[in-house]
Amino acid sequence: MEVAGLEWLLGPARQLVAWGAAGAMVFGGVVPYVPQYRDIRRTQNAEGFSTYVCLVLLVANILRILFWFGRHFESPLLWQSIIMIITMLLMLKLCTEVRVSNELNIKRRSFAAADSKDEEIKAPPKRSYLDFDLNYFWHWSKFTDYVQCVLTFTGVTGYITYLWLDSSLFVETLGFLAVFTEAMLGVPQLYRNYQNRSTEGMSVKMVLMWTSGDTFKTVYFILNQAPFQFSICGLLQEEALKSKCRSFLLP
Repeated sequence: MEVAGLEWLLGPARQLVAWGAAGAMVFGGVVPYVPQYRDIRRTQNAEGFSTYVCLVLLVANILRILFWFGRHFESPLLWQSIIMIITMLLMLKLCTEVRVSNELNIKRRSFAAADSKDEEIKAPPKRSYLDFDLNYFWHWSKFTDYVQCVLTFTGVTGYITYLWLDSSLFVETLGFLAVFTEAMLGVPQLYRNYQNRSTEGMSVKMVLMWTSGDTFKTVYFILNQAPFQFSICGLLQEEALKSKCRSFLLP
C-alpha cells in the first residue's frame, strides 16, 4: 500500500521534471543571448559580438532540422532548433541596424570635423548578398540580405537532403555536420576577441550561460539517449568552453 502511494506521488513528480527538462532544453539555448542583445541595444555598439556566431548557429540548426527528417529525435530538440533560428535572426537584425547606424554617424562626425560646406554626407557603401562579393560575406548592409542567404542555404541543403534521404550514411553524416558545426560555436567569438585584443562588448553573462547550458545539454543528451551525434557535440562544446573562459584572461 505504501509502495503504491509512493509511486502515485513519484509518477507526477517525474512527469513534471521531464516537462521542466524539456522546456529548459527548448528555451534554454536562447537565454544566453538575452543579456548580449540587451547590451547591444543599450550601448548601440555591436563591435564586441561576432555575427559569425549567428552564422554558425543558423547553419547548425538548419542542418539539425534536416537531420530530423532522416532520423527522428526528440521533439524538444527540434523545437530548440526552430527557436534558435528565430533568435539568431533577431540578433542579426539588431547588429546590422546598429552597425549601419554607427557607420553613418562616423561619416557625419568626419564631415563635421572637416567643416566642409561643399561636400555632402555620403552614406556608407551598400553591400548586398546579391553582389556575391566574398570580401563582404556576412557583412551586408541590410537584414534582408541575411534572410536571402539563409533561405538559399536552406533550399539547397533541403533539396540535397530530399535526394539522399534514403541513404543512412548521408543522414548520419548530416547529423554529424550539424552538431560539429554547433560545437564550433565559440570559434568566431574567440577570433573577434583576438582581433580586438579585448573582450569588451562581449557579455560575461552570455559566456557563463553558455557554460552552464552546454553542461546541461550534454547530460540531457546522454540521459535521453539522443542520437550519438548530440553527445559528441556536447563533449566538444565542453572542451571549447575552456577556451571561451580563457579569453577573458586576455590583457
